[in-house]
Amino acid sequence: MPTTTFLAATTDKNLELVLRVLPAIVVILATSAVCGLLAIRVKQPRVLGEMVAGVLLGPTLFGALFPDAQKAVFTPEAKPVLYVLSTIGLTLFMFLVGAGLDHAGGNGRKDAKNAAVLAVSGIVPSLLLGAASGYLLYDRLSRPDVTPFEFALFVGGALSITAFPMLARILYERGLENSQLGRMTLLGASVDDAAAWCLLAVLTAMHTGAGALQALRTIGLTAVFALVMLTVVSRLLRPMGVRVERTGRFGFDEMYVVVGIVLLAGLFTDYIGIYSVFGGFVAGLAMPREPAFRQALHTRMMDIVCVLLLPVFFAFSGLNTELGGIAGWSMIGAFLLMFTAGFAGKYAGCALAMRGIGFSWRESWAVGGLMNARGLMILIFINIGLAQGMITKEVFSMLVLVAVLTTAGAVPLYRWALPERLERRMSPTAQSVTTGAPSTEAAPAHN
Repeated sequence: MPTTTFLAATTDKNLELVLRVLPAIVVILATSAVCGLLAIRVKQPRVLGEMVAGVLLGPTLFGALFPDAQKAVFTPEAKPVLYVLSTIGLTLFMFLVGAGLDHAGGNGRKDAKNAAVLAVSGIVPSLLLGAASGYLLYDRLSRPDVTPFEFALFVGGALSITAFPMLARILYERGLENSQLGRMTLLGASVDDAAAWCLLAVLTAMHTGAGALQALRTIGLTAVFALVMLTVVSRLLRPMGVRVERTGRFGFDEMYVVVGIVLLAGLFTDYIGIYSVFGGFVAGLAMPREPAFRQALHTRMMDIVCVLLLPVFFAFSGLNTELGGIAGWSMIGAFLLMFTAGFAGKYAGCALAMRGIGFSWRESWAVGGLMNARGLMILIFINIGLAQGMITKEVFSMLVLVAVLTTAGAVPLYRWALPERLERRMSPTAQSVTTGAPSTEAAPAHN
């Protein structure tokens, strides 16, 4: 190939690296675009197609059918660059998720109380059932340097995640974000996600620490970091939010400040051992809450993050996903146990809680279906676990498949429980889904 000959002849190592990385990015973007469009055609969110695209580019399909071509595209030199790009993308994405959370999501004490009930029902059953399945599978699937408690809690934590941004997108598309059910569901899901990241921070500190004192040090630094960000930094940023709200202008100066804070937050949390995405998320929570400021952030940043950087993350995840590795009845049985624990815990737990606080069965099952979607959030969670050595590639592959299947089931389960004729009664502004519209899964975010 001419490119290979040129690469062999060139003495510019930087140019050589560019010529190895850019083809990989082009292949990733092309595959993600095609799979995203196919997902929309079958009335699924675009992110599901992008998740599948990442798996297809890995050893499961591309590597199995064309191993030489896959090695040529995803070279050893390109993979570290892809990892850096995916890490930056995830940090910025989690920042946008945090910035998009509505701290005043409920409408009065009743909605806040109901949201708390939903949040607990979305976390506890799936966490307990997932942890129980992890404990039962520890001897078969875990790494020897991971304790049964850590492994069980990690599996439970992964299965307790809800794809808050995806849920938000569905509700916004249907005009239900301001309905009682919509407000409560968004607030409950946001609490679920925040709890999952806190759990991951604790698990990472426990696993990477040289001992109990080191783990306590990491946890303590994490708490101090969150406190400083949500009090000192948040107060310092308030004038910027007020100025943007008053003038409607969000320029380069504001962007430099915001991006600098996000990257510094990610750097600090990486340094103390809890991964940069947690820093990005907390930095998002510290941002001003003015609507104009939040809208400007998403308008400026979300498209490039979702179109360029997140597909790189999906592809990097796919390179570590070998679905053939879970063949055989023993592995299939382990996967089914995890899937059942996660699905039943979320779906039944949330639905029964909703019914218990006075919603109809149809509304309850609809929320159970939405809360059961895991989307991108579980992929971030398990990628950190794989990078930190808390799980094996077999467990990683199983949880990727759980993510794909539960995400694929979310919208059909919602539609089954709440057909459009019933949905319209819930809100005068409810609209049918425009499946052909651009779906970055991001109203506030991509997932």
